Amino acid sequence: MIFNDFQDKKLSLLGFGTMRLPVNAEGIIDEAQVAEMTDYALEHGINYFDTAYPYHNGESERVIGRVLSAHPRDSYYLATKYPGQRFSAEEQNPAKIFEEQLEKCGVDYFDFYLLHNVNEKTMKIYLDPNLGIIDYFMEQKKKGRIKHFGFSCHARTKGLREFLDACADVMDFGQLQLNYLDWTLQDAKGKYELLSKKGIPVWVMEPVRGGKLAQLPEADEAALKALRPEDSIASWGFRFLQGLPNVKMILSGMSNMAQMQDNIKTFSEYTPLSDGDVNLLLQIAEGLKSSVPCTACRYCCDDCPMKLDIPMLLGLYNELRTPSAADALRRLNDLDEIAMPDICVGCGKCSTHCPQNIDIPAVLKDLAKHLA
Repeated sequence: MIFNDFQDKKLSLLGFGTMRLPVNAEGIIDEAQVAEMTDYALEHGINYFDTAYPYHNGESERVIGRVLSAHPRDSYYLATKYPGQRFSAEEQNPAKIFEEQLEKCGVDYFDFYLLHNVNEKTMKIYLDPNLGIIDYFMEQKKKGRIKHFGFSCHARTKGLREFLDACADVMDFGQLQLNYLDWTLQDAKGKYELLSKKGIPVWVMEPVRGGKLAQLPEADEAALKALRPEDSIASWGFRFLQGLPNVKMILSGMSNMAQMQDNIKTFSEYTPLSDGDVNLLLQIAEGLKSSVPCTACRYCCDDCPMKLDIPMLLGLYNELRTPSAADALRRLNDLDEIAMPDICVGCGKCSTHCPQNIDIPAVLKDLAKHLA
């Protein structure tokens, strides 16, 4: 395992993200499988575990807390996040949420704690001096209940700069959506350079874009396999990030043991890509940009008045835009009427929660039009 020095800690470069844990047929987290994966992760050097208040409808914190409790507390680092994006200014209560998270995870402190989903809307809440959210967490850090404080960001580059101008001095690290597609699509390059210039270490989320970069169009996969026949397609995304010196943590939302084993193999040694390899990936990224950039985070589903499975519909929408769309059409035809895109009322609540800034009602309207 590759390790990085971070202040007083030695962190595995690969971290276990728990937004996409394995689930059973009823959608319940398979805790036994999570425990097996966690044991394997610790045995092979992974020592960073990342969760958040809303993951798996609030169950991710509980499950990973129970699973990690079987191991010595000093054998792992646990990170979670304050869900400011889920509440209005009037509803913010960092003390209540923080105490609840400690209880759910079964710990006395968090090694890493983040403001969740900093964007152009939420930063106004996080930075509001009357709410005192950052002040509260700085007090918890003084008490030793938070060891390192940071943020995850889905803001545009300009918004991130404004946020850092206000509070960079209290941020130990910043978590970005960073991969070879978003390097240009969402200006992850500019955000990475901004954090690096500020001297803030970069944590990476969505390194393979929710699986999008682990399964590429056939021609693109063939080009990569011709260069590294023994390597998985996903490994290319991770090695792209290994070439960025200010990246200190790469989180992968591993959903099964096979993914974990493949990722650990990739991170067993430092093997960044050549300039030619990087250029090839950036060329592949250009061909992927015509699709809707959904990562299936499911934040859009929480307030949908029609209870639509929006990530599923957006995934089918992308499939319909490819040359081979018969399977997507079949799956759409099998949906109940109450699950079809044409029942969207266009309220826009989904888009306000979307980290990718997708105009979801417009996409669903286009999908319904296409089907009609």
